[in-house]
Amino acid sequence: MFLTDAGIETDLIFNHGMEIREFAAHTLLSDEHGRLAVANYLRGFLALAQDTGTGFVLDSQTWKTHMHWADDLGASEGELRDANHDAISLISDLRDEFSANKNPIVLNGVIGPRGDAYAPEARIAASEAEQYHARQIGWLAETDVDMITALTFTQSDEAIGIVRAATTAGLPVVISFTVETDGRLPTGQSLGDAIKAVDDATDKAAVYFMVNCAHPDHFSHVLEDAEWARRIHGIRCNASRKSHAELDESETLDDGDPVELASQYRAIHKKMPWLNVFGGCCGADLRHVTEIARTLRL
Repeated sequence: MFLTDAGIETDLIFNHGMEIREFAAHTLLSDEHGRLAVANYLRGFLALAQDTGTGFVLDSQTWKTHMHWADDLGASEGELRDANHDAISLISDLRDEFSANKNPIVLNGVIGPRGDAYAPEARIAASEAEQYHARQIGWLAETDVDMITALTFTQSDEAIGIVRAATTAGLPVVISFTVETDGRLPTGQSLGDAIKAVDDATDKAAVYFMVNCAHPDHFSHVLEDAEWARRIHGIRCNASRKSHAELDESETLDDGDPVELASQYRAIHKKMPWLNVFGGCCGADLRHVTEIARTLRL
């Protein structure tokens, strides 16, 4: 069993009163206060993993540290490359700090989609995605990162491209799709068809798949004991039942009910006992993941 963290941006913004420029958490690392806030946030989850006897997938804050966001962030290519390196350096130091945990702590380089994860602006061909994401994957490959995860991906073709780019770079890769309230990707493709499309186009090169940035109510009904579903090994759910559009417009935090969310994780795990990676996403924080860890280990 591995834990992950939760929704770092929503936690730091709403629960700790911090500003995160362009919702890009790596921008916090350039000053002492922001860097300490990120480190302390991750320390809470690392301590939980140690206390509960689980492994931990330790994410870098690099979800928006790629060229699509360069203009919005006012960053050069060189600055983005350095930001990727710096983010891995931070989590590498944290792994050293928690070396007493006898279970694995995996350095995970996070990559976000090319565009808005809630409302993708355009379809991206697999070949275009491979060329585009190869740049950030190359930057991450220059570090001590153990694997990469494409979080909150909205299109199977873009996922195909990133799997191919990661394979070329020699890095294990995980694909995590997000879905709308009907359990389908924002493109309208079913979750099962998206996973099968990626596997068919890449000879099952992805290590595993995940679902993130959706409430269990939005996708649990589409899960089944099928070959495609057995490729899913992790879930990182939103605490809120709100749709992506509603979350995008929300000025207050909907943090749901940690106990209820944990019970929904247990129900999904009962249906899919091969799942072994658990964390949170928007609106979720250490309270939610703590309850999830305790509930799943009963």
